[in-house]
Amino acid sequence: MTKLLLSLHVLAAILLIGPATVAASLFPRFARQALAPDGDRTKKGTAALRILHRITRVYSAISVTVPAFGMATAQRMGVLGDTWLVVSMALTAVAAVLLAIAVFSQDAIIDALDLHDTEPEAAPKLAAGLPRLSMITGLFALTWAVVTVLMIVRPGSTTGA
Repeated sequence: MTKLLLSLHVLAAILLIGPATVAASLFPRFARQALAPDGDRTKKGTAALRILHRITRVYSAISVTVPAFGMATAQRMGVLGDTWLVVSMALTAVAAVLLAIAVFSQDAIIDALDLHDTEPEAAPKLAAGLPRLSMITGLFALTWAVVTVLMIVRPGSTTGA
C-alpha cells in the first residue's frame, strides 16, 4: 500500500503541480501583451492568457491531492514527525499561499480584460504589477524545487541517499 501511495503522490506532483507551475510562470509574459495598448494587443495573445489562467486555476485546485497523498504516504512510512517532512509541509503551505496570490492576481487581470472597453485606465495599473506576479510565480517554482529536493534527499534518513 505504501508503494501505491508513494507512486500516486509522485505522479500527482508531476502531472498536477508541473503544469500549474509552467502556466503560472508563463502568465505574466502573455499578460504584458494582452494589457498593451490596443494597437499592440492580439486576439491570439489574449486567448493564450485565458488558457494559461484556466490551467493555473484548475490544476491548482486539483493539486490539493499531492499533499493528501504525501501525508498518507508519510503516515504509512511512520515519518510524520521527521524534520525534513515538517519543513516540506511548511514549504508546501508557503507554496499554496504564493499560488493563491498568483491566481487572485491573474483573476484581476482577466477581469480587467473583460472590462477593458469600459475602464481602459485599469490596464496600466495591472501591467505595473506584472513584475511582482513574475516574482511570486518564480518563488512558487523555487519552493516546489526545494520541496522536491527534500523529498529525494530526506536528510537524516536511513536510505543512504
